[in-house]
Amino acid sequence: MTGQLLNLEKAKHRSGVLDSWMAGREGAIERAGLVALGENSSGSLSMGELANLLGAAHRSSSGSQVTAETGMRVSAAYGCMSLVAGAIATLPLGIYERKGNDRDSADHEYWWMLNEKASDGWTSAAAWESIILSKLSHGDGFGEWIRPSPFSNRVSGWKPLKRHTVQPFKDGKDVYYRITPDDGPTYVLDRADIIHLPSLGFDGLTSPSPLTYAALEAIGTALAAQEYTGRFLAGGGNFDYALKTASKLDKTQLEQLKASLIARAQNGGRGPLILSGGLEPAQLSVNSKDAEILATRLFTVEEICRIFGVPPFMVGHTTKTTSWGSGISEMGMGFVRYTLQRHLTPIAQEVNSKLWPVRQRYFVEHITAALEKGDIKARYDAYRTALGRAGEQPFMTTDEIRRQENLPPNATLNVNGGQSAEQPDETPGEQQETS
Repeated sequence: MTGQLLNLEKAKHRSGVLDSWMAGREGAIERAGLVALGENSSGSLSMGELANLLGAAHRSSSGSQVTAETGMRVSAAYGCMSLVAGAIATLPLGIYERKGNDRDSADHEYWWMLNEKASDGWTSAAAWESIILSKLSHGDGFGEWIRPSPFSNRVSGWKPLKRHTVQPFKDGKDVYYRITPDDGPTYVLDRADIIHLPSLGFDGLTSPSPLTYAALEAIGTALAAQEYTGRFLAGGGNFDYALKTASKLDKTQLEQLKASLIARAQNGGRGPLILSGGLEPAQLSVNSKDAEILATRLFTVEEICRIFGVPPFMVGHTTKTTSWGSGISEMGMGFVRYTLQRHLTPIAQEVNSKLWPVRQRYFVEHITAALEKGDIKARYDAYRTALGRAGEQPFMTTDEIRRQENLPPNATLNVNGGQSAEQPDETPGEQQETS
């Protein structure tokens, strides 16, 4: 009999149990992401789709299953995602108006929904944090623009969408999004009504999850190390052992040994073990030092931080020094430039293209000045230079500086004049006399 290789990827293999189970539940196929969401989709499953459904596709070499939910149980991953999502959610989103080659702050009605209240039940900070967290954990962050009517160009609010409720699909060259909410009927939205923030590896519809794609092995190893440490501590921190002897124990010695083992077990494994007849304990399990559990957990922290682009010291991993500089302003500028900017620019482009698709008069931009501020001495020295210290050309007024420090204008403030190097600053007495 001639043997044949079984090619599981050549054809789709139907699962009758899964088909019947999902056919009896509205929206189950779409939520599982098993088939392309066209109108005439079949209920058959490929082996890859079946593996995704059962979680086998996201199983690491350590045996731990890595998903968006289990990945967040690793403190390093949770710290990176909460840091990035929280920083972006709390940044003000300014609205500006183009005036030739210049710009000016605009008093626009969209400012409130982008910075304060997105919609009923959602503050803007909570909504942005939800979308960014979905992007970091699932690969794509989705939101919906709320309009007064289906034919209106004006936006009255917006809300985030759960990743498992959104499925993009193509109809010819057009992209649509099928929404299957947990508490309502399914509906389809055009691309103009959706906020879509993809991640690295975007194919035009969806993006791979950083947790289950790039960080699969690192998070799987971290989960396995956590489980091992938990089981070790649950067992009282004791290692498995055996008793060895060169002689043979008689019946009396065996009874005494049995009684000693039972007494130790009843005492939580912490009582003394009485050995006789030349018995000696021999360790069976590997201790944490030999297994390098601590070194493994420290290494996974660096791996996870590298994937999310977050310096380890910003999530509490301080075993190594940072190369970003020691000042607050240097760290803040490095965090904004190398970590946040790759998220801020796509957000601004997505908002601009959806809110003002034709008229390019207005645009949004995140205000990162608060994160890039230095210490108080460095700021005040810079302000003195901006006002024209030591004969330098001034380029800011006192009211502009006070606005940077969240202070109201002060018309009665005495201004120290330093017009030029030939006319140095007046002394305090002369300034008071002139006043």
